[in-house]
Amino acid sequence: MTAIAPRLVAFDLDDTLAPSKSPIDPRMGELLVALAERVEVAVISGGQLAQFTTQVVDRLPAASEDARARLHLLPTCGTQYYRLSADDVVTIYQRSLTDDQKSRALAAVEGEARRLGLWEPETWGAILEDRGSQITFSALGQQAPVAAKSAWDPTGEKKNALRAAVAALLPDLEVRSGGSTSVDITERGIDKAYGMRRLAEQTGISLDDMLFVGDRLDPDGNDYPVLAMGVRCHAVDGWEDTVTYLEALIPTLAVRV
Repeated sequence: MTAIAPRLVAFDLDDTLAPSKSPIDPRMGELLVALAERVEVAVISGGQLAQFTTQVVDRLPAASEDARARLHLLPTCGTQYYRLSADDVVTIYQRSLTDDQKSRALAAVEGEARRLGLWEPETWGAILEDRGSQITFSALGQQAPVAAKSAWDPTGEKKNALRAAVAALLPDLEVRSGGSTSVDITERGIDKAYGMRRLAEQTGISLDDMLFVGDRLDPDGNDYPVLAMGVRCHAVDGWEDTVTYLEALIPTLAVRV
C-alpha cells in the first residue's frame, strides 16, 4: 500500500478495470464509486469515449453528484478530456490529428501489417479506426472476443514488430503498442504521460499526489510512460487484481464530506 495517501487514483481501462472491450464487473463499479467518495478518480486509455461510456460510465451504480464530479475520463491517452455531471458527460477539451497525419498513419499501418502478414482476412469489425486524435489498428477488429485477442499474440511479438515498422515510417508521429492486439498512432509526445500531465494541469493536483494502476507497466507497454515519468504506480495482471488492491486501499482513505 502507498505510504502517503493519494489525492487522485488513475487507471488504465482494458485488462485493468475490465477485460478488453468488455464492461466492468458490478463489484468494480461499486469500488470505483467508493473510491470517488474519497479521492479523484481518472480513467486513461487509448480507447475512444464510446468505449469509456459502455464499459464504465453506463455500468456505474448510483452515486452522489459529488462522487460523479470526481470522475475524470481521458480517452486516446488524454488528447480528449471529459468530466461527469449529474446525468451527462461534459467535454472539457479535444484535440485532433490533421488530415495529412491521419492519411499517412492509415497508409503506413495497413501497408506494414500486410507486409508482415498481420492483416487478418476475417475479423470482428473494422481493423482501422480514426479516433480523431488517434489512429488505431486492431488486428482482429474492434469487436473481437477476448479469447481470440488473447490467443493472437500472447507474447506481444507481432504487435511490437508492427509498432517498430510503422514508427520507422512516421518519425513525426508517436506509434505505441496499445491493447492486446492494437497499435495506436498519435501526435509526437502523446502517450499516457502526456495525459497525466494534462490531468495535473486540469485538476491542480501534483503528479506526486497521484497513483496510477495499470497492467502494462513493462517497458514495451503503453502504461510504461507513466512509470517512467515518476508517478507512483501499482502493477496488476487483470481486473481481478485491481479489485483485490482496491479492497485493501479504500479503507485506508478518508471519506470526503
